[in-house]
Parts: sequence; structure tokens; C-alpha cells
Amino acid sequence: MNKLTSRIDKERLFLGLAAPVLAVVAALVVTALVILATGKNPGPAFNDMLTYGFASDSQVYILNKATTYYLAGVSVAIGFRMNLFNIGVDGQYRLAAFFAAVLGGALTVPGWLAIPLILICAMATGAVWAAIAGILKVTRGVSEVISTIMLNSIATAVIAYLLQPGKLAQLQQGGTVVATKPLPSGSHFFSINTGPAGDLWGFIFIAVAVGIAYWFVLGRTRFGYDLRTVGQSESAAAASGVSVKKMIATSMIISGAVAGLIGMPTLLNDSYQFSSDFPTGIGFTGIAIALLGRNNPIGIALGALLWGFLERTTNHLEFQGYDKEILGVIQGVIVLCVVIAYEVVRRYGLKRQQQKVGAELAAQAAAQSKKQEVA
Repeated sequence: MNKLTSRIDKERLFLGLAAPVLAVVAALVVTALVILATGKNPGPAFNDMLTYGFASDSQVYILNKATTYYLAGVSVAIGFRMNLFNIGVDGQYRLAAFFAAVLGGALTVPGWLAIPLILICAMATGAVWAAIAGILKVTRGVSEVISTIMLNSIATAVIAYLLQPGKLAQLQQGGTVVATKPLPSGSHFFSINTGPAGDLWGFIFIAVAVGIAYWFVLGRTRFGYDLRTVGQSESAAAASGVSVKKMIATSMIISGAVAGLIGMPTLLNDSYQFSSDFPTGIGFTGIAIALLGRNNPIGIALGALLWGFLERTTNHLEFQGYDKEILGVIQGVIVLCVVIAYEVVRRYGLKRQQQKVGAELAAQAAAQSKKQEVA
């Protein structure tokens, strides 16, 4: 037991725990101040959030939401590991979901074949849309931030044009909703019935598989090593024989392919069609979750669950008399606190490391000097 504990770097363990603890404490303090500023008591608000958030139906809701958010976080994190800021995830997943819904509604094959085809269509659409930004960056030096912002706008316009009766959509019964043709029942993804708590979307298993693949490829393969090397230093990567341009384009394509899956839990487990009220803005949520999770697959999962919890509980607070806008404030405060806390702890750890190295070098110099005096 002593041998095991002696191998644990206590200072590193302390720094690893200090960042999330500091972030949570800071977020709670600032959030309490925000609630106080609205004239409410933060104590009952926190108590209500915990009670409501841990109810069985809320847990199912949070897991379903976290499935979508997790895919968004992984998609953004792939770009982050390459120092690429893929803001276009939002447009990539909406365009992918739209064409996947069109294809799914037109297919007449069995579900075991239709579902893989829908997923491939979604991933291919997201990859192609992201590849435009990647190619522009490596061939013309266009910033991926600018190009992906413009691609988001273009995707919105393309969807608005095609989502009309007579084009790729139709007017639903009642004449109030324009949507793609609904997916046949055979193309619905399976759900797990949890009783009164509701249905748990089966797509959560796909999200877990994506997380494992993300961890394995980035941490256990040569491609992942090259990707991380390019992200840390393009010049060093190029000097070691890595094709930087190829890695940038490939990373954008993979990020876009994962982005294509973001809308699939909603399409295959909930709405079964694409309409004008299909969820938007999840790509931007993915940026915050990737930051919260520090691009780590486990961290992103925790960030996605936290986001789902906040969305569930803060929406409930509105019915308890709290201001609706408090949701956005709390989410922003948490992201800021996490980013600042991690940066503070990182700098402290770096300073401690430099002090240790300096002390060791000074000790070695003193020992060498002592030897020379004796000689």
C-alpha cells in the first residue's frame, strides 16, 4: 500500500483537483451574487435546482440532452486539438440533419439498412461542408473562423430555400408546419423505456462509441500524435516530416463528420423529421462544452451533463418566479469561471515546476562546487 501511494504525485493530484473545485466554488459564489442582484434568495434557488435536477424524469432528460451536447463538444474539440476554431459546427450539423432527414424520408428499405445510410449521409454532408473551410485554409490561407462563419450563414440560406413545399419539404397536416417527409417507423432508432421517467434515447451508445474512438485515435495512434504535434507547433511538426496542410484539412473533415451526427439523436429518436423548429445553436454550445471539458473525452462528457442539468433546472426556475435570463447568465458565469480557474492553476503548476527545476540545478551546482573544493 505504501509502495502504491509513494508512486502518486501528490502535488499533481492536488493541482488536478484544485482546478474543478476552484471553478465550482467561484461559479457558485458569482451565481449567488447574480441571483441576489435580482432580489431573490440564492439558497432556495440552489435547493430547488438540486431537488428538481435529480428527479428521475430530469435524469432521463439530462442524459438525452447530454447525448447531443457531447457529440457537439467532441466535434469542436477535434479542431481545438489542432488549434483550429471550427465555428462552423452549427451549420454543418443543421445541413447534415436536413439532408439526412430528406434521405430517410425517401428510403423504403428496412430499418437495419436505412439507419446506417442516414448516418453515413449525415456524416458525409458535415464532412463536405467542413472540408470547404479546410481547403480554403490550406490553399488560400483563409482563416477558418471567417470561412466557417460565412458557411453557417450559407447553410441557413440553403436550408431555408430547400425547406419549402414543392422542393424538399411538404406542408404537414393542419397546414401550420413545413417539414421533410417523416421517417418510416422502421428507421426510428431504439429507445430504452424507463417507465414514468420517459424514454432514454438509444443514440447515447453511439455517442459513447464516438468518445471512445476520439480517445483512441488521438491518444493511441500515429495520426493522433501527428495531430497533437501540429496543434502544439506547426514548425516542429513540419521539421519532423508531418504534412501540416494535410493534417489541417483532415482534421476539419473529421470534425465535420462528427458534427454531422449532432442532429441525429433528435432526428432518429425524437422528431423523425426536419422542420423549421429543429434545434439550432448546438454548435455554439459545443464550443463551451469543449472548453469546459478541456478537450478530454471524460471532461466533455461531464461538461455535457452539467449543461443538460443547468438547462433542465434553470428552465424550471422560471416557473418558480426567477427571471428567465438567469439561465444564460449562469451558463456564461460557469464557462468563465472554469476557463479562468484552469488557467490560474496551470500557471501556478508551471511556476512550481520551474521552481523545482531551478532548485535541482542549484543543488547540482553546489554539489559540483563542493567536489572541486575537496579535490
